[in-house]
Amino acid sequence: MSSDIDQDFEKQICDYLLTHPRFFVRHTSVLDDIKVPHKTGGAVSLLEHKLRMLQDKAEAYQKQLQELINVARDNDQLNQRLHSLTLRLIESETRQDILTTLQDELRERFNADAVELKLFSTRELEEAQISKTGMAIFHTFMETDKPTCGPLNGDKLKTLFGDQAGDAGSAALIPIRTTDLSGILAIGSRDRERFHSGKGVDFLIRLGELVSLSLQSMSSASRL
Repeated sequence: MSSDIDQDFEKQICDYLLTHPRFFVRHTSVLDDIKVPHKTGGAVSLLEHKLRMLQDKAEAYQKQLQELINVARDNDQLNQRLHSLTLRLIESETRQDILTTLQDELRERFNADAVELKLFSTRELEEAQISKTGMAIFHTFMETDKPTCGPLNGDKLKTLFGDQAGDAGSAALIPIRTTDLSGILAIGSRDRERFHSGKGVDFLIRLGELVSLSLQSMSSASRL
């Protein structure tokens, strides 16, 4: 019962101070007499306590601002790298040119350790699925049609990266689609945490669309 009375009384005090903001202006001596326990021990005046609260808030806002600046800087660098990759892909004339461009750009500008582009016709994929060999082990991934990140087992690593398989601790897999072809753009890293399951895939989606469009444009041009 006493606790309820104390809480009601405290609420009345809070309400009064909030509705009379000039109370401490009229009673400045009260500020010097009020002492607030500090978490590190001892006590400080109400003004000192308020100042420390403001300083803590300022530091928190400064940290948030720096984080936003870092994100903006990273996004700007990412856009510049993607722009450079786009220009080089536009200049590619063959599938090998596209693969070479992807390997050069992703290794140099995105710190990839291994890059492979596996492409198959609809018939080849169907035959692989029937025989349960090769790309058949990626059937579920190809059905979802979304990029994925994480560690890969030995068979999948070997199928994608061949002799480079031992150097890949994690990988990003990106589905590639054109009118005539389907496949996977695989980006591998020796670091098992580089491409983890919680990693954002927005960039990977854009990259997959870019590569798919480049291959589609090349295929359309060859028919002219």
